[in-house]
Amino acid sequence: MNLTLDVWRQRRPADAGRMVRYEATDVSPDMSFLEMLDVVNEGLVLAGQEPIAFDHDCREGICGTCGFMINGIAHGPERATTVCQLHMRHFRDGDTLTIEPWRARAFPVLRDLVVDRRALDRIIQAGGYIVAPTGSAPDANTIPIPKDSCETSMDAAACIGCGACVAACPNASAMLFTAAKVTHLGVLPQGQPERHRRVTAMVEAMDGLGFGHCTNIGECSAVCPKEIAMATIAFLNRDLARSVTLTGRHRG
Repeated sequence: MNLTLDVWRQRRPADAGRMVRYEATDVSPDMSFLEMLDVVNEGLVLAGQEPIAFDHDCREGICGTCGFMINGIAHGPERATTVCQLHMRHFRDGDTLTIEPWRARAFPVLRDLVVDRRALDRIIQAGGYIVAPTGSAPDANTIPIPKDSCETSMDAAACIGCGACVAACPNASAMLFTAAKVTHLGVLPQGQPERHRRVTAMVEAMDGLGFGHCTNIGECSAVCPKEIAMATIAFLNRDLARSVTLTGRHRG
């Protein structure tokens, strides 16, 4: 396969970026998208040019490190797929691909396709944990938990924090990410002591970090590589309403 790549290049955060065109030749359909970029970068290095910077780590669709826009779609055209697991056989010979970083005020571009996603970490730090002392690991059957609660928690816990939901949302909202973390702990017995403080603190952190408000468009769930459901947002909103009733704190 031969492809034309229009790639966003930006040397430093303060620099003005621009699209640069590259030709990717003799691309194997069995390559992942990142492997294809590796080959393009090898050619750039041999030509004495700066390689394209992009985030990656496990390359197994687990860590959430990779991610950028491909033809305007977060992680590319395949549903429930991270960009590291997207294979070139899903494209056609002669295609032109536009590759850009996540676009959100809370995700400033560091270099090329690399953005600063530490804002998601700060949301977690605001309340995505429990503080109850547990001692050694308890037996799995010590605390009976309904099967539906376990499944809901595990589905929400599948979120890998890649940021695709933010990039896809027209408002650059982090509501799906925050809702997944709130739901993960909120349906379990271990998460009950801090439940109302947690949702309030995490939403306040999200709002304060420059993310937009959720208007339930649904693009976030559509591009999520782990298919986190919009139902988690409904769970967060219910818990937030209850926390406001209990604490008297209102969202700004």
